[in-house]
Amino acid sequence: MVRFVFFRLLQSLVALAILSVVVFVLARATGDPLHMILPMNASAEDYANARAYLGLDRPYLEQYASFVGRAITGDFGTSIRARRPVIELLQERLPNSLKLAAFAMGVSLAIAFPLGVMAAVRRGTGVDRAAQIVAVLGQSLPTFWVAIVLVEFVAGRLQWLPAGGADGLASYVLPGFTLGWFVVAGMMRLLRSGMLEVLDSEYVKLARLKGVAERRVVWVHALKNALIPVVTFAGIYFAILVTTAIVVETVFAWPGLGRLAYDGITSRDFPVIQAVVLVTAILVAAVNLCVDCVYALIDPRIRYGQ
Repeated sequence: MVRFVFFRLLQSLVALAILSVVVFVLARATGDPLHMILPMNASAEDYANARAYLGLDRPYLEQYASFVGRAITGDFGTSIRARRPVIELLQERLPNSLKLAAFAMGVSLAIAFPLGVMAAVRRGTGVDRAAQIVAVLGQSLPTFWVAIVLVEFVAGRLQWLPAGGADGLASYVLPGFTLGWFVVAGMMRLLRSGMLEVLDSEYVKLARLKGVAERRVVWVHALKNALIPVVTFAGIYFAILVTTAIVVETVFAWPGLGRLAYDGITSRDFPVIQAVVLVTAILVAAVNLCVDCVYALIDPRIRYGQ
């Protein structure tokens, strides 16, 4: 197990190194950020002074080495747009994204688990058909459309919940439901298919022959062995919910990491773009490692480090 974790960490570090080069190059391929922050009547001397001040006049290799060296210590530079250290922006926005993602994932798990299990146990019934309708709608309706509809009807016409901001528990409901809508559909379908396969296995039939209660057969024996793909999906999507909820955070004016990424892209804020992508990659790598380790706890047949 220790050997497996070591090699997974090594792979993650190599991936992060490659990603740092890619994001550094692509961020600068978007154009000159000075066109976004300097006035239209700025002179060539103004541009030269601004590039020297921001360090954009140095060779790319020197800029990249400086970026990586500071990033290792947690210093992502200063935002070109906000004129503040990027680490401060991350510290302000990341907790909001984590809270929203945790809320969305909690709601998704609470809906997807019973719905997926009941759809498998009652295959072919009305419950199964209703679950399949939920899955199709969840994976086909665009996120931005769901967000706009909720803002228009629930927050606008009915005025049941706030349309934006991050003030109080009520403000989590609409963006949390919008984020979790796709997760519910995907998780429910995975759980249903996994449960159908496990329920037809020999050890489940043997447990029933031994007189084990049906509830225990379903919720203990079968569910435990159907969780591996669900754990993978939930882990990866939690990281995605934290880092790529750009549309949802923009529609609901949520002060999170996705909104920060949107602002950085539109203003060509190189330090912000680089920091958000690297933080995203670190979160995804950490979640992947945790998911792989959880496999051994769910299924004792899995052995690592051999």
